[in-house]
Amino acid sequence: MSPTPLDAPGHGGRAQIVGLGLIGSSVALALHKAGWHVSGLDVDEARMARALELGVVDHLGSDPVASIVFVATPVAAIASVAMELLESRSGDPELVVTDVGGVKGQVVASIADPRFVGGHPMAGSEQEGPDGADPDLFVGATWVLTPTDVMSPAAFQRVRSVVASFGADVVELAPARHDALVAIVSHLPHLTAANLMSLASDASEEHSVLLRLAAGGFRDMTRIAAGDPVIWPDIFRDNASAVIEALDDLRGRLDEARRMLVEQDRGALVALLEHARVARRNLPPRMPRPESVVECRVPVPDRPGVLAEVTTLLGEIGANIRDLEIAHSAEGERGVLVLTIDAEAVDAARAALVEHGYRPAISRLE
Repeated sequence: MSPTPLDAPGHGGRAQIVGLGLIGSSVALALHKAGWHVSGLDVDEARMARALELGVVDHLGSDPVASIVFVATPVAAIASVAMELLESRSGDPELVVTDVGGVKGQVVASIADPRFVGGHPMAGSEQEGPDGADPDLFVGATWVLTPTDVMSPAAFQRVRSVVASFGADVVELAPARHDALVAIVSHLPHLTAANLMSLASDASEEHSVLLRLAAGGFRDMTRIAAGDPVIWPDIFRDNASAVIEALDDLRGRLDEARRMLVEQDRGALVALLEHARVARRNLPPRMPRPESVVECRVPVPDRPGVLAEVTTLLGEIGANIRDLEIAHSAEGERGVLVLTIDAEAVDAARAALVEHGYRPAISRLE
């Protein structure tokens, strides 16, 4: 399909999306909402045509002057697509490339360019493609960024600013830490939902009324099984060790639950259910947290990796970074990270930073 002519850019600049599935198309709409001019590419020409028809993108094809590119392909293709983009504009400091893949370790390790920032929005739905896209899909959702020693602080700050403009709650984690955690909260649930749905479907062949009896609990637990299956084999392959570890843990817990039933251990069963009830009720809401924040100024040496070190450290202790600015010293040897974080995390943040040799100055915002 031939590209459509490029229009004038919106107030936000020019962006490109590679991969126009649900997430890529939703990113495109979120960029539109923020005033960006968006170009789109996909291996499926029918999907590209549909994205243009629906106004998800302004232009089909590459944009050689896009300042940010989101790679929203299946995980197996992310590294090669990102490297091709970066190499085609080698030395161009205006370009940053990020991705939305569900596995970060192998992807980030494969791309040594400082203009690449690994990312993963923890959002989705059972909808597919441009028709299912939603510009508000990321509002209140967690969007993980994975800073590294190689990554440019300026690239990180730009990606962080753009995804925060979507209404996302940005969290910084080391790539390996991200993969271990999402194995538990994303990859294992999808595998479990798929197996539970298959179990019910197989049983319904013998008992045709079974699926008609499916109540809200069953539908809630299996909703994610309705998502596009194409993306998952690569995710399970690239994060196999973490998923297997989580799967073994779950299998052990289910074996223990089976023991409770066999032995009629009512006390243990009640304790399990109560523990789960309390944990579920304490899940953080998907909406942004109250705007009770403080400013944390951290003097840092001007060296590669320091931004990744500080943001990952705060991410590990659960300190939500709401805003970030890099103030460079006129002397050139040092700078200051100006971070806005939730006030509730201030004590833990101060202690963690001091423990690692930093000297933060923290003040409340008026």
